[in-house]
Amino acid sequence: MKLQYNRPSVRWTDALPTGNGRLGAMMFGGSEMERIQLNEDTLWSGGPRHGDNDNAVNVLPEVRKWIEEGQYAAADRLCRQMMGPYTQSYLPMADLYIKFLHGNTMKNYRRALHLDDATSTVEYRIGNVTYTRRLFVSYPDQVVVLRLEASQPGKLNFLARLESALRYETAFDKDSLILRGDAPEHVDPSYYDTDMPVKYGEPGSPNAMRFEGRLAAQLEEGQASYSHDGIRVTGATAVTLIFSAATSFNGYDRSPGSEGKDESAEAYAYLEQAKKLSYESLLQRHIEDHRKLFNRVELSLGESIAPPDYPTDARIRDYGASDPGLVELLYHYGRYLMIGSSRKGTQPANLQGIWNEETRAPWSGNYTLNINAEMNYWPAETCNLADCHTPLLDFIGNLSKNGRKTASTNYGAAGWTAHHNSDIWCHSAPAGDYGHGDPGWAFWPMGGVWLCQHLWEHYAFGLDEAFLRDKAYPVMKEAALFCLDWLHEDKDGRLITSPSTSPEHKFRTAEGLAAVSAASTMDLSLIWDLFTNLIEASTILGVDEPFRERLADTRSRLHPLQIGENGRLQEWSKDFEDEDQFHRHVSHLFGVYPGRQLTWGETPELMAAAQRSLEIRGDGGTGWSLGWKVGLWARFGNGNRALGLLSNLLTLVEEGNTNYHHGGVYGNLFDAHPPFQIDGNFAATSGIAELLVQSHQGYLELLPSLPDAWPQGYVRGLRARGHFDVSLQWEQGAVTTAEIVSNSGGMCRIRSAAALRVESDGIAIAAALDEQGLLSFETVAGGRYQLNKA
Repeated sequence: MKLQYNRPSVRWTDALPTGNGRLGAMMFGGSEMERIQLNEDTLWSGGPRHGDNDNAVNVLPEVRKWIEEGQYAAADRLCRQMMGPYTQSYLPMADLYIKFLHGNTMKNYRRALHLDDATSTVEYRIGNVTYTRRLFVSYPDQVVVLRLEASQPGKLNFLARLESALRYETAFDKDSLILRGDAPEHVDPSYYDTDMPVKYGEPGSPNAMRFEGRLAAQLEEGQASYSHDGIRVTGATAVTLIFSAATSFNGYDRSPGSEGKDESAEAYAYLEQAKKLSYESLLQRHIEDHRKLFNRVELSLGESIAPPDYPTDARIRDYGASDPGLVELLYHYGRYLMIGSSRKGTQPANLQGIWNEETRAPWSGNYTLNINAEMNYWPAETCNLADCHTPLLDFIGNLSKNGRKTASTNYGAAGWTAHHNSDIWCHSAPAGDYGHGDPGWAFWPMGGVWLCQHLWEHYAFGLDEAFLRDKAYPVMKEAALFCLDWLHEDKDGRLITSPSTSPEHKFRTAEGLAAVSAASTMDLSLIWDLFTNLIEASTILGVDEPFRERLADTRSRLHPLQIGENGRLQEWSKDFEDEDQFHRHVSHLFGVYPGRQLTWGETPELMAAAQRSLEIRGDGGTGWSLGWKVGLWARFGNGNRALGLLSNLLTLVEEGNTNYHHGGVYGNLFDAHPPFQIDGNFAATSGIAELLVQSHQGYLELLPSLPDAWPQGYVRGLRARGHFDVSLQWEQGAVTTAEIVSNSGGMCRIRSAAALRVESDGIAIAAALDEQGLLSFETVAGGRYQLNKA
C-alpha cells in the first residue's frame, strides 16, 4: 500500500502527490534541498466572460446544407465561424524550498508515499544523525503540514522560503512568512501552443484573481527568525511547518477581483486555527478523515512477485502488470488520487487532478468534456467514493446555467449545452478562438449530455430520490430539451444531429480530411443514454408523463447505429475511412462503456461490431486511452485482453517522451498521456472494478471478466447500482463466497458462473433462478446477505 524509492526525485513526475481536494503538494524528497510544489484548486487565470457567438445561429443552416450535400470540407471551414474564445488555465500557486544546513553526503535513503494514511515520508542518515520528514495535507484543518525531525537534539538547521512562478511578493510578521500574488489572464492562445501569451493587469486590478500563502514554524527546541528571505531555523530537534493558502475566487460567475473573497483573511484563519493543534492532533485528525474513505475497499489479486522493498519505478519497469501486487497498487492509487483531488466543497478534479507545476498546464489543465472530465469520475461510484463525486455534480449544475445562454445564443435552442472544453468559470461555448480552433475537437455540443450521465449514475448507485428530484432531474431534462431542438429529420425521416463530430478524430474525403458530418455514433449513443435515463427517472418520480412519451418516441426515431463492410461499428453514419485506424479516441463505443446501450444480451450484433471496432483500433494508445480500453474489454467479457491493456499502461515512460501512440505511467505511477494527465489513473481503477463486478444491465454480475492470471483473490466494499455493496472471494477463477449489503432494500438479482446459495444471519433465504437465469431474492434495507458456493 505504498510507493517507495531509494533516491530523491529529479523530475516533477517522480515527486509524490498529497492533497485534500483543495490544496495539493508534490514532495520531491531532496536531502540538502527539499522542494514541495503547491497548488490551490481555485487558482485559475482570467475570470468570468461572455463567450457565446451570436453569429453561429445564422451560420448553422448553411453548415447543415453543406453536410446534406456531402461537402464536408466546406462544412468544416464554415463551422469555424460558430466558435467562441478559448478557456482559461489552471495555475500553480507556489513552491516551498527548504535548504538544510547539514551537507549532502547521505546514507540509507528512503522515500515513500503511504496510501493508507496519505502521508509522504523521507528518511536518510548524515553522519550519526537520522533525518526524517512527513508531509500530509489535511482536509479537516485545510492546511499542508510538514514534520521535520532529527534523531539527535539540536541538529536541525534550515532556511525555508516561498516562491511562485506567478507575479508575487513576500512579507512576514512575527510568526509567519507570507506570499501574495495575482493571476494573469491567458490571451488568445493556440490550443496546442505551449507559449500561450499571458496578460497581467495593473497591481490591484479589479479583474485579477489574488492569492495568498502563509507559512509558520512550530519548534521543539531551537530558534526561528522570519524575514523576506524566509524562515531561518537553528538548533532545533523537531519542527512542524504549517502552510495555509486561499484565493479571492468567489464563484464561477463573479469577478475574483471586484467581487472576490478576502483571501488574506481566509489564509490567516486557516493557519491560526491549525496552530492551536499539536502535530500529533493534526496528524490523527487527518488520518482518521482519510481512512473513512480509503478503507472502504480492500483488494487482493494474488501474491506479489516483486520483493517487498523493490523501488516502485523499478517495479514498473521490471514487472509491470505481471505483478498482481502492482496492479493492486495502481487500483488503490487511483482511489487515493480521487480522495486527494476531489472532496466536498472543492472544485472538480481537472486534467491534472489538482497537481500542476506549469504556468500553462498541458491543455490548460481544464475540464475536457469529450472524455477526460467524465473519465476522472468513473471510479467514484463503483469504488465507493460517491462523496468525492459531489464537486463534479455541483459543477454540472453551474455549467448548465451558462449553457442555457449558449444554447439560446448559438443555436436558438431550448435547454442547455456545453462543448469540448470548460474551466473554473464554467465556459460552455465552443472553445476555438472565434475561428482558429479545429472543429474536430472544438465543435461538439454534446458535453452537457455526457455530463448528465453522472447525475443519473449517482442516483442509480445511491437511490437518493431527493437528489434525483431536486438536483439531477431538472438539469437532465434541460439537456434533453436541447437535444430535442438540436435533432432534425434527414431525407428518410430519421432524426439526426448535424453538424456532428466524433471527438478529435477525422475521416478521409476526396477533398482531404474532414471532421464535420451528420449523426456520429457517439452523438446518437449519448442522446439514447440521456433519454433512457430520463424516462426511468420520470417514472420513478411519477412526473412528466407526456414528456416521457415524447422522449420514448424521439428515441425510437433516432438514426440507427450502423455496421460497416468490415464488420465494425461505424464511427460515423456513413462508412468513412478513418484518418487513423489506431486513433486514441474510441468515442463510438460509448454505448458499451461507460454507457449501457449495447450488451451481449440485448444487442448482440451491434455488440460484436463494437468489439470488432476495438480490435481494429488495437491495444496501443495514450495512457487514458489504454485505461478506457480496459473498461471496454471488461464489458466485452474478455479479462485477458483487459489485463493486456493494463500491462501496456504499466509501462515506464521516460520524461520527455511525447509519443501520443505509446502511453504508460511515470515513475510515481502518474498516468502519461504523455504528458501527465490524471484521467488514465482513474480509468485504470474503474476498469479493474469492472473486471470484478458489473451492474449496468439491471443485475449484479460477479467476476464477469476475471483474467486467468488472477485465479484467486478477494475484493471487499465495491458498490453496485441499486445501492448494493459487494464483497466477494474467488478461487480457481470462480466465486466461493460473497456478501451483498442492501442499503435500500428491494429485489437483488445476481448472475454468477458459480451456483450460489443465499443466507442472512445464517438462515437460508428463498432465492430462485428467474427466466433469465438470474439468482433473485428480496432484500430489506440494511440487510446483509451471504452467498456461498452451493
